[in-house]
Amino acid sequence: MHRSGFIALIGRPNVGKSTLLNALVGEKISIISDKPQTTRNRISAVLTRPEEQIIFIDTPGLHKPKHLLGTSMVSMARSTMNEVDLICFLVEANEPPGRGDAFIAEILASADNPVFLVINKSDLTSPEQLERNRDLYGELIKAEGVFVLSALKSLNLEPLVEAIIERLPEGPQYYPPDMITDQPGRFIAAEIIREKIIALTRQEVPFSVAVVIEEMKPREESDLLDIRAEVLVERKSQVGIIVGKGGTLLKEVGTRARLELEALFGQRIFLDIRVKVRKDWRNRQDELRRLGYEG
Repeated sequence: MHRSGFIALIGRPNVGKSTLLNALVGEKISIISDKPQTTRNRISAVLTRPEEQIIFIDTPGLHKPKHLLGTSMVSMARSTMNEVDLICFLVEANEPPGRGDAFIAEILASADNPVFLVINKSDLTSPEQLERNRDLYGELIKAEGVFVLSALKSLNLEPLVEAIIERLPEGPQYYPPDMITDQPGRFIAAEIIREKIIALTRQEVPFSVAVVIEEMKPREESDLLDIRAEVLVERKSQVGIIVGKGGTLLKEVGTRARLELEALFGQRIFLDIRVKVRKDWRNRQDELRRLGYEG
């Protein structure tokens, strides 16, 4: 009997959902940073074993939206809960439950799907603090399984995987065994560029940035892959921040992104990045649709 199913990773922003997704499949699928709300889309990663296939779905962190983009992100995360076989509710071992956790627990209380409580970041706390917080989270939600792990250190991941497999229904192999994500190359390229911008900028800039791949095609009679990217910001002042003095910051973004993309795609890349102002794009439905959000 072959088992397969879809597993949603749900939680507040910055609890480590993307880090866990990457750790579970052993490859970088979802971009990560220490800034909340980095993940904006549903991102799937596939773990295939001889008799099982698990499709993990990373979702945007549930939060109180302040713009149309945030509303779309929250709607995306909430709708995912109804489309999967099991939900992993991620929380932080080094922090007691907060209002955000209570809000999510209230939503999950009415979910039809089974819920696992996944207590992440166990490497950042003492055994005593971990035990206290585990009890508090246990009071917050009735979970069918509780798992303590560290996604960053890849500690204690296998008990979670094995428990998920036990709950998987009988089903087909949805993806080829060598496939680890269903995300298209354009999406991956845009996300990697955005990740480098997030890492190299400060203050409000990361939240106001989006990346669109305008063109991605092999160059004729060459082994080069040409990628033309457009970085959207909301104000003119943000253009200067991203470009940097003498273009130094944008050049560093391009270099870091190009090296990672070349390793990922297995070929040389010419990366052209331009920065453009799209005033208040996070509240504009036309821009959100162009970026692939429902808005």
